[in-house]
Amino acid sequence: MRICSFLPSGTEILFALGLGDSVAGVTHECDYPAEAAKRPVLVRPRLDPSKSPAEVDRLVGEFVGRGESIYRVDVGLLRAIEPDLILTQDLCHVCAASPDDLGTALAGLRHAPQVLSLTPRNLTDVWNNIRTVAKAAGFASRGEEVAAELQRRVKTVEAAVANAKENPRVACLEWLDPLYCGGHWVPEMVALAGGHDVIGRAGEPSFRIEWEKLLLAKPDVIVLMPCGYSIERTVAEYQKIRPPAEWKDLPAVRNGRVFAVDANSYFSRPGPRLADGVALLAHLLHPECNPLGVPRDAARPV
Repeated sequence: MRICSFLPSGTEILFALGLGDSVAGVTHECDYPAEAAKRPVLVRPRLDPSKSPAEVDRLVGEFVGRGESIYRVDVGLLRAIEPDLILTQDLCHVCAASPDDLGTALAGLRHAPQVLSLTPRNLTDVWNNIRTVAKAAGFASRGEEVAAELQRRVKTVEAAVANAKENPRVACLEWLDPLYCGGHWVPEMVALAGGHDVIGRAGEPSFRIEWEKLLLAKPDVIVLMPCGYSIERTVAEYQKIRPPAEWKDLPAVRNGRVFAVDANSYFSRPGPRLADGVALLAHLLHPECNPLGVPRDAARPV
């Protein structure tokens, strides 16, 4: 079976299921596991992601305003691959290519592939997506095994923080200029990790916020998780922002509990590593807790 993935989380799911050898095409962002980066790149952005967060936000707004996609599909390569299965998503047209991006490419294929659109809004949806992908690829039992193991890992974290002495107020920032809070599965991850997300809404998309809203929320912990950024890029962008003077009075800032995390690995992509993201949050909120052995370089105080 030849499978093409139009989103990094889909690629991670395929490799977690042991279907790496079937992956015939990926996106420019598919970098995990390392073997995924060796696959032919089918999808690239039409804007430069290395630009400043404010500029990226502006350009995305312009593309959306014109009704244009920010991604470009290599139609010739897709036709050469002739995939049996394509993974795409209809959750966020900014984060990854969507069914609309397939456009005329599918019409040019000699054999119509199965197109599976993944639209998770919470962790249960993510685990069920793993089952769905496995079933579509003919490995339903493996999908059950992987999903069940991830659910078990999350329950281990939840049990570890069940008797924690505090339930810290948490603000997760998905973008830094302008500010966006984390949405969809992120507030749920915070709750499972023994915290309370004071801005995000579980199961709902992220949304833009003003500095005043963040200041009024008075979070005990702030987690910087810009979508698509590595921890190094996050730290670099954080150092460029100029928050209001009241920023220094927030409990999280006063107590040194502002953290940059590897968003790509543990929060942005709705795939298997979200289970590790829950464990990472639990460790940040309750330092004595590290039931899954979260890597030390997964977060950094700023």
